[in-house]
Amino acid sequence: MTSTFPDISISTDRLVLRPFEAEDIPALAEMMGDELVTAWTPAPHPYTTAHARDWALREAPAERTQGRGIVFAVTEFLTHRLVGCVHLHHTDWRTLSAEIGYVVAPWARGEGYACESVLAVAEWLFRDQRFERLELRTAADNTASQQVAQKIGCISEGVLRNAWIARSRTEDGGWTEIRTDLIVWSLLPEDLDEALEQHTGGTDYAGAFPDWR
Repeated sequence: MTSTFPDISISTDRLVLRPFEAEDIPALAEMMGDELVTAWTPAPHPYTTAHARDWALREAPAERTQGRGIVFAVTEFLTHRLVGCVHLHHTDWRTLSAEIGYVVAPWARGEGYACESVLAVAEWLFRDQRFERLELRTAADNTASQQVAQKIGCISEGVLRNAWIARSRTEDGGWTEIRTDLIVWSLLPEDLDEALEQHTGGTDYAGAFPDWR
């Protein structure tokens, strides 16, 4: 029997992390078409409404049901507006480890939403699911993502040389693919306790609600 994560949502003071819904498709397509998303993720470019629909309604749910991980749509608690996406993937159920990735919409950057959502998922993963390791990989020139890793308490473990293909703007306004290094970061349960103390004064950061709708 395949191990899977429960079908849940997670709440913080400002955010709700939940499964994607059909209503998210227009905002998802807009977010994934942003230049920084194009540069640092393997998302299709141009990113169409059809891509967004396939991800929200087919690919994202399959990540959980097929045991590979879980995908959360990150939304503002008050406005319900789509802030971003957090994706647990490459889940190893024997070693209880997973890799995390995230995207933040252009309008929501600079508000600390990436740190808040990743910490919430990490706390749920370690405390509720009893996982022992969370891994994060950032492209060598993606300083914004590296800052998130540092702020949430990740430890840099090393560099995977020439391990990623990013995209860069060309002189004529198009895109070209470039090879780049990946920095590997990790977060362990003991690292999380220290990070939560720094961010929240030691209080629980997130509440998980099984089967919440």
